[in-house]
Formats: sequence, C-alpha cells, structure tokens
Amino acid sequence: MYSLPLSYYFNNASALVYGCMGLGGDGASPLLTAADHQQAEAAVEAALDAGITVFDHADIYTRGKAEAVFGALLKRRPELRERMVLQSKCGIRFADEQGPQRFDFSPEWIRHSIEGTLQRLNTDYLDIYLLHRPDPLMEAEPVAELFQALQDEGKVRHFGVSNMQQHQMRFLRSFMNTPLVANQLELSLTALDWLNHGVDTNTPWGADLTFNAGTLEYCRLQGIQLQAWGCLSQGRLTGRDVSGEPESVQKTAQLVTQLAEQHGTSREAIVLAWLQRHPAGIQPVIGTTRPERIAACVQCSEVTLSREEWYQLFVAARGVRMP
Repeated sequence: MYSLPLSYYFNNASALVYGCMGLGGDGASPLLTAADHQQAEAAVEAALDAGITVFDHADIYTRGKAEAVFGALLKRRPELRERMVLQSKCGIRFADEQGPQRFDFSPEWIRHSIEGTLQRLNTDYLDIYLLHRPDPLMEAEPVAELFQALQDEGKVRHFGVSNMQQHQMRFLRSFMNTPLVANQLELSLTALDWLNHGVDTNTPWGADLTFNAGTLEYCRLQGIQLQAWGCLSQGRLTGRDVSGEPESVQKTAQLVTQLAEQHGTSREAIVLAWLQRHPAGIQPVIGTTRPERIAACVQCSEVTLSREEWYQLFVAARGVRMP
C-alpha cells in the first residue's frame, strides 16, 4: 500500500472511503423510515468493522437525508464520531423557484450549506469540507476568507475540492492560508481519460480526451489526496449484466473475474487494487450499502497486481492497443 497524503493530517485515515450517497432511502420522499435507519447503521458498522474510517457525504445526497440518517446514528452512538474522518461537500443547488440547477460557491451559500450539514450530521465540526463541482462564478478570495473563518470557528479542520483541474486548484490555493487536502475525481477502469492523457499524447486517440493534463501530477506534487468516485463502475465489472455494454467493458469484466479467481479474492478487490496500484496513492470511494459487498471491497488490501496484470486490465478497458 502507498502512503496517503491524508495520513499527514489524520493518523486514522483509511485506504478506502465509505461514500454515503446511497444512505437515506428515496430522495423523492422527505421522510426517513425505520428501514433507512437500519440500513445506515448496518452499512456504517460494516465499514468500521472492515477498517474504513473515512466517510464521505454531500449536502445533496438523497436531498440531505443521507447526512440526516448518518447524524441520527451519531446521536444514538456519539462514541463513533472519534473513530471517523468525516467529510462532506457543498456547491450544487437543485432547480427551484429561484432558478435552474446550478453551482454556487458564494460565501453566503457555503456558510448556509455548512451550517445545515453540521446540524444534519449532529457534529460540531467536519474534518474535511469539499467544494463539489467548479462554479464558473466563484470569486476565490472571498471563498478563501470564509474558509479561514470556518477554521477559526472550529467548524472545519481542512478543505478540499471535487472535480477540479489543476489550474482551478492552483488559483483557489493562491488565496488560501492552508493547503487543499483532497480532490475527488471520477477515476476507474471505465473512466480512463485520467490515464489516457498520459499515454495518448501525440496520437490520433488523444484528440477527444476530456481530462485536464497535469491534474494528477499537480495533486501529487502538492500532497493533495486523490479520491476516486465511481471507482466500481456501477457494478459493470463485478457481476452486473453487461451483455449490452461495449466490447471493451465485456472483456474487462471477464478479465476481472479471471484475475479474482487467480488471486482467490473478490472482483471488487481486483477493480480497487488496480486503482491502488497506481503510484498516486488513490483512495477509492465505495458507495455500496450492502455489508457483504463492503467486505468484498476491503479485500483489495490483500491484493497486489503485477505490472503485467495492471496493463492487461488497462489495455482491455481502453479497447485499443497501447500506442
């Protein structure tokens, strides 16, 4: 396992993050049910029992109910809080009477969001607070000033971002007195532009890549923890029916199964071990609510893929040979 930048700040930061997006039941209903509370407690206990200590939220997950059901658990069992590195995200606003779905990094909205998150989570502070998706109207200096105020008030220990490229991070960081500690990006075997940018430079295949070149390197140089959302590819490589998927997905799913059998482990472990084999020390964010699948995921700590196995998966998932 590679050292994690977050371990510079938290002694108990785990190699995996538990993503709480699936908690809270149906996002269309404002009410939490007994089943929602039972599901959340079972999932959180399974994650903690498996050694996962970092828990990821966002104010929009099931329209606030993911935070609320998690906070209800912390209210019943406050001793759990000290075992956790707790993070949440803000900045996405759903369509309402004031406007369409939009992003909002105004200091007023960030302040409103953090107060709501702390209340729902039943905690006095967050370990990490992330800006969810880049807001074109962000004014970096007032945001940095608010970050400092939230730190001074003891409400947030550290700040990070999500879905940002290197130039946006560099710009925001230039106004901050403290470092950014995390960047959460879509990184997986089915979302490969983060790797293809590095190998398809000066080839016909590189023309349509969307990932901003240099972002991974910037994060590594600055000690910014890379967190991978979507890392399990919605189950397409770990057992979901892929008969209607592209050939590259079907072949990758077959190879994942083959490698899992060879290593005597789960398919989830192979998919996550592939991410963790990258020298950037990527921290996968797993979002399953099923305790048995959480257990399958943490088996990745026992798997080290060879260079050849890593490239087998990469080439299969690319769908084209290496340049």
